[in-house]
Amino acid sequence: MKLLTDFFPIALFFITFKLAGIYAATAVAIAATLLQIAWLYFRNGKVETMQWISLGIIVVFGGATLVFHDDTFIKWKPTVLYWLMGGALALGHLVWKRNFLHSLMGAQLELPEAVWLRLLWAWSGFFALMGVVNLWVAFNFDLDTWVSYKLFGGMGLMLVFVVLQAFYLSRFIKPEEAAPEETP
Repeated sequence: MKLLTDFFPIALFFITFKLAGIYAATAVAIAATLLQIAWLYFRNGKVETMQWISLGIIVVFGGATLVFHDDTFIKWKPTVLYWLMGGALALGHLVWKRNFLHSLMGAQLELPEAVWLRLLWAWSGFFALMGVVNLWVAFNFDLDTWVSYKLFGGMGLMLVFVVLQAFYLSRFIKPEEAAPEETP
């Protein structure tokens, strides 16, 4: 369900772009993200920090796109978000000596510290690379290609990365011991 709510503003952005152009799509993305945050707050009583940051970025960069009537700002939005996420992971480790991935997912996964550290650097590097790729597509291809990349390419790369992570992590996951069967 979380994936669907995270996907909601991007899908609406894409559909609106195809129907009404970049400026209408930007306005819809801002409104959809505001609705998403309101829904999450209403449903859960709280909103995650990264979602607040994402809201701030779409309001600032989307707002600048609308005010200045320049799509350059909205093209930078994914890169800024990726770099903030990757930077937060790296700075968390380097400055505060905390592995935010371990803090976030440690209750679901039991992994050696060295594996958590590799995951942290893999995600940090992945986010840095995603930011660069977004800029490359945004400023070397037409707007329609960038919008399609934003939905399909970015999501596709994320999916491939997560699947590769799952394969890597499967080496470290211990199978749960099966409960003995009861005999009648």
